[in-house]
Amino acid sequence: MRRRRIADIEYAQMLLSRYTIAQLRQDGGLDRSAYVVLARLASDGPLSIAELSDLLRLDTSTLQRQTTAALRVGLVDRIPDPDGGAARKLTLTDEGRARLDATRERSLHALEKILDEWTDDDIDRFADLLHRFNDAIESYGPGSPKD
Repeated sequence: MRRRRIADIEYAQMLLSRYTIAQLRQDGGLDRSAYVVLARLASDGPLSIAELSDLLRLDTSTLQRQTTAALRVGLVDRIPDPDGGAARKLTLTDEGRARLDATRERSLHALEKILDEWTDDDIDRFADLLHRFNDAIESYGPGSPKD
């Protein structure tokens, strides 16, 4: 029974990811990779490629391609490390912040409609479980006790 329910979660996670990606691309929204990088820069401040790699669990070559594309269209900028380190950091430009905010607003608006008939308790419980699930995902990986 447990294995079947875990398989249900895996399938639901795949659908959730698919729907989210489709939603972000609507109406000029950011693609998923740009959205993830920009959201992380917005929440954690200027970051180096190595720091982004650790936080997002992506290899540096993947992030290099993603950030180069974001640099090219003016969503991020390279700046000297504010703490004086040798590595240059990436930071959001005003355009990057505006595009991130607009994409996030469209996403929030859609979620408000999707969850319109849910009770506040259901939304609270779902949010708590999603946070718990994401925390577990972030703590899973090479070298973790769960690996």
